[in-house]
Amino acid sequence: MPRTEAQFEEIREQRRSQILDTALELFANEGYFTTSISRIAEKAGISKGLMYNYFESKEDLVMAIIDKGMAMLMESVDADQDGILSPNEFEFHVDENFRILKEFPHFWKLYFAILMQPEVYKLMHRKMAVHIPRQRAIFEEYFVRKGVADAEAEALYLDALFDGISMNFIMNPEAFPLDKMKEMIIKRFK
Repeated sequence: MPRTEAQFEEIREQRRSQILDTALELFANEGYFTTSISRIAEKAGISKGLMYNYFESKEDLVMAIIDKGMAMLMESVDADQDGILSPNEFEFHVDENFRILKEFPHFWKLYFAILMQPEVYKLMHRKMAVHIPRQRAIFEEYFVRKGVADAEAEALYLDALFDGISMNFIMNPEAFPLDKMKEMIIKRFK
């Protein structure tokens, strides 16, 4: 019995996810520049030629990874999409950030590696520049409504706090008190 268009699309999406997951693991553990398309294809169990049916280049692949990860984070900011972050939505966002941090450590390892490598960051800057200002603006508005005198600085402080906590957790997950940090952020900012 021939496959339906829906079955082909499901297979295609599964294969695309398999490639993204494999590339993420390799980029995070072996580095972006040292990981070749051939290595990704081999580990994913597909041909190098088939890789190019899904992604035009290694740059396209890493941008898809960053876009997917950032989109996952952005889904939890202003969950009802009304442009206003409520205290409950803030807490939900913090919970989701910490869940994503625990469940997808390879993404965060890659994210921080990209930030620390100017050559790679230049490739990703366009993707990251779409998400980060939007999130920061939502937090600024949240802090304005809470009566914070310098809402912009408070939003920057919160971003830096998330980054610092995330980096410390990625570097030493067994010893870093992630749940305690989450409680402190909610108590401080909610």
